[in-house]
Amino acid sequence: MKQTKKKKKGIGKKILLVLVLLLLVIGGIFAYKVHKNGGGLKGLLATAVGHDQETVKTLPKIYAVLLGQSQNLTDTIMVAEYDPQKQQASILSIPRDTFIGNNKNTATPWDKINAVYQTGPENVLKEINELTGLDIKYYIKVDTEAFKALVEAIGGVTFDVPIDMKYTDKKQGLYINLKAGVQKLDGDKAEQVVRFRHNSDGSTYPAEYGIEDIGRMKTQRNFLKALAKQTLKIENIFKINEFIDIAKKYVETNISFDVIKDYVPYIAEFNSDNLRTEHLPGQSEKCNGWWMYTANESKTAKLIDKMFLNPELQDEEIDTSSVDTTGIDKEKIKIEILNGSGSSVKLERIENRLKKAGYTDITTEETSNVDNSVIINRGDVENSAIEELKLLVQTQTVSVGESTDVNITIILGKDK
Repeated sequence: MKQTKKKKKGIGKKILLVLVLLLLVIGGIFAYKVHKNGGGLKGLLATAVGHDQETVKTLPKIYAVLLGQSQNLTDTIMVAEYDPQKQQASILSIPRDTFIGNNKNTATPWDKINAVYQTGPENVLKEINELTGLDIKYYIKVDTEAFKALVEAIGGVTFDVPIDMKYTDKKQGLYINLKAGVQKLDGDKAEQVVRFRHNSDGSTYPAEYGIEDIGRMKTQRNFLKALAKQTLKIENIFKINEFIDIAKKYVETNISFDVIKDYVPYIAEFNSDNLRTEHLPGQSEKCNGWWMYTANESKTAKLIDKMFLNPELQDEEIDTSSVDTTGIDKEKIKIEILNGSGSSVKLERIENRLKKAGYTDITTEETSNVDNSVIINRGDVENSAIEELKLLVQTQTVSVGESTDVNITIILGKDK
């Protein structure tokens, strides 16, 4: 009898040992896949949805129209794009009063884009595509209650409120009362800051910031960047069920789960510094006695090209005419760029500036974050070329380094 018990115990131990070994093997394989998929939260999520390291290489950009709803009206209309391969995103704000009619002389309030919103998000999608020339298939309609709930779920958002805000609209139940400056906003105050357009006394954002709707859209874009940065933190993975509940209750979209799940692992590690934001170019004018915002067609086409079709074109013009580089064979100058800015957008922008200026032999690599950019001269590079590079990189810091297989090393910092 004792022998039988011992045998049973022995068999039990063996089974337990086999199970532990199986768990270790399975865990090891899973951990290996997580590592191969980039490690961290991204690797964990990518592995969980069945991705491997090749998946992201074939994952296309995704476009959607974001619609912010409050009391069946919309104060927020945005075109959003996310590129998982480059980890870049763009947001274009569309003024709610944008004219979409055929004739300004017979315009009515129903010729504003936010009026179309009341006929359904699909119709807004159609008008946005006509306005931008894009072919956007998806919309995401978000109630402001979702916005407030998300802010509350992550414990508030630290944000620099641009001006004092004081406005009351009893009909809408909207009460805004905020002081300018950096502060932590709860859900209610976050809604106040993104809905503010002007004060009760008629004063609004300063002209250099953008008055009325232009200012509001800029504040909305800035707040979204802050919200994204503070939401996409590793500790918030434990709040995923709460986020899902918020989405189920307050978000309506035509994007299927099969599509969304492919992008989640990469969005989870998105760096908000790689977010480009703009608003639709145009001007406010009276159309048949009604104030409308009319888009500038040529500027809109150019901006759409820069933001969504050829984002590398979106850059300020750098004047290097003060430097004479005549006679210098720039193609023979080997340049390595070490990206310590934490921003792939900045790296791409600087690389394209250099290539546009004639420096074509360029390699890039990521490095640990640094505050300030520096140019290291490792070869016999002429002063005029160094001066031009200083203008293109926008740094005054130059040092001399030991000789390597490159002539110039550029370390990109977080500075502008």
